[in-house]
Amino acid sequence: MPEILSSTFVLAVADLNASVEFYVNTLGFTEDLRVDGWSFLSLGACRLRLGHCPEAIPMTDVADHSWFAYLHVRDAAGLYREYVQRGVGIWHPLADRPWGMREFSIVTPDGHRIVYGQVLPEAKPSVETDAASDGVGR
Repeated sequence: MPEILSSTFVLAVADLNASVEFYVNTLGFTEDLRVDGWSFLSLGACRLRLGHCPEAIPMTDVADHSWFAYLHVRDAAGLYREYVQRGVGIWHPLADRPWGMREFSIVTPDGHRIVYGQVLPEAKPSVETDAASDGVGR
């Protein structure tokens, strides 16, 4: 069976410049390329393509199903503190979950939600955590 080598999330945003500023200056992404109506961003193994779509329904109107990514990290508590200091909107605060992950969730200015998670040291390996154990995000 073919192997998936990486993934890229494609998001509709109302204001491309404002969204790029948030992802770059607040979350730490790098803008790798900008072409007409699109921005290509990266941070570690995470890739984003932001598309300028001012007519799209804002994710803030979609409620709980507006989260689009679960990003595996090495230091969830440290990243959480950093994002709180930067004023990032927190959807769910940092907590240890019964499925063996330390997690928190943020909300972007467009209402997209991102969950960040770290495998707890005492957690039993699972399919989801095994794939991210090396931090590479295959």
